[in-house]
Formats: sequence, C-alpha cells, structure tokens
Amino acid sequence: MRHLVLLPGFMCDKDLWTDMVPGLGALGTIHYGNVYEDSTLEGMAQRVLDSSPERFVLVGFSMGGFVARVLTLMAPERVSGVAFVASSARGYSKEETERRKAGYRPGDRPPRAAGEISTARGLHPDRENDPVLLDRMRGMQRRLGREVRTRQAALIRLDGYADLERIACPSLVVACRQDRLRSFAETERMAQHLPDARFAILEDCGHMAPLERPDELTALLASWIEETHL
Repeated sequence: MRHLVLLPGFMCDKDLWTDMVPGLGALGTIHYGNVYEDSTLEGMAQRVLDSSPERFVLVGFSMGGFVARVLTLMAPERVSGVAFVASSARGYSKEETERRKAGYRPGDRPPRAAGEISTARGLHPDRENDPVLLDRMRGMQRRLGREVRTRQAALIRLDGYADLERIACPSLVVACRQDRLRSFAETERMAQHLPDARFAILEDCGHMAPLERPDELTALLASWIEETHL
C-alpha cells in the first residue's frame, strides 16, 4: 500500500489539503506531518519520521519543502519520492528571519493590526480579496496560534541547494507562475540541483497552490507518481 506524508507551509494546518484529499486518497493512505512542536527543521523532520510509515512519498508545501529536504537526507531509505510545491532551498537572511518573528510573511506589507499576519499576498492578485480563501487562511492561523507562529518564524533556513544534489530518489518540483512569496527562479533552481527531477508549473496560481489549484496540483502529483512507479 502506498503512503503519502504531507508537510504544510508556514502557519497552515491540515485544512490546507482539504480540497485535495479525495484525489490524494485515491493514490494512497494520507498522513499529516506534525511541524508544530519544534523550532528547528531537524526537529520537525525527526518528529515526522517517528510517526510515519516505514516507506512513503513525501510532499512538502512551502516551509514544508524545507522540512522535506532535511527529512529525505536524514532517512533516504524511507522516502520513495519527494515533491516540493512552491518551495525553495534558498537561505534566509537574518533580516528575513526577524521580519517573520515580527509577524510578517515574506514580501508582506506591515500587518494591519497587532499580531495579525497579512495573508493577501499569498494569493494570486486576482484572488487576494477572495473572502472564502482569506477566511480559510486566517482560520488556519487562528487555530495554530501564537506559540506555533513563534516557533515556525524562528526557524533557521540555511542555503540547501547543494544538499539537493544528494537526493537520489525521484522528485517533483512545482512552481506557481504568480507566486508573490516565492520567486519563480528559486523554485526552478531546485529542479536544476535535484538529480532525478521533474519540473512543473501551475499557471494562474499564487503561492497557496493547494487552496487555489487543488485539482491541478493533485493531477500533477498523480501523474508523477504513476510515471515514476512510486
């Protein structure tokens, strides 16, 4: 039986994947990685490993892609394939880390109220005022709360492009054309460093691909899994 382990992005809970569950469930058993109790990528990766099946396909969205890279290198014998969605291996500067700690997301304008994380830039410009998507994103942030945000915001993210060259299993890198939080170039660069990578682009999509283009993203994952016989 195939198992899929899903790693969410910054301040996202399992509702991130809700619209993809029917399609992903047809591919295998779904497991949601716990990235909420640790303040290092290594700690997150080890916690996910400890609660995961013996062998699995790993899917990391945004911050989850950073965790996925560390986890795959930590236990390559357990990861049959790894997908990076709207992610990066670029190191974060001290200034970027401090901005996150202060309550910003990458590229954000200042929060409109104390403690509020701006979400609109995570969406395609045409959807940044979509009340349903904004409510879902803010709902995830509310449920996770201040303690989780503090831990995730403090993560040290070092440049990992060279590390990608040591990932031997099949990989999928998905970039979103209108992503305003992650540059297209840094996501594309991941595929250039992975030895066995497929690169795909989601058109008409901002950063939040699982919410904005769930069917298209599910189809990309399904075709990759089928083509690589994972």
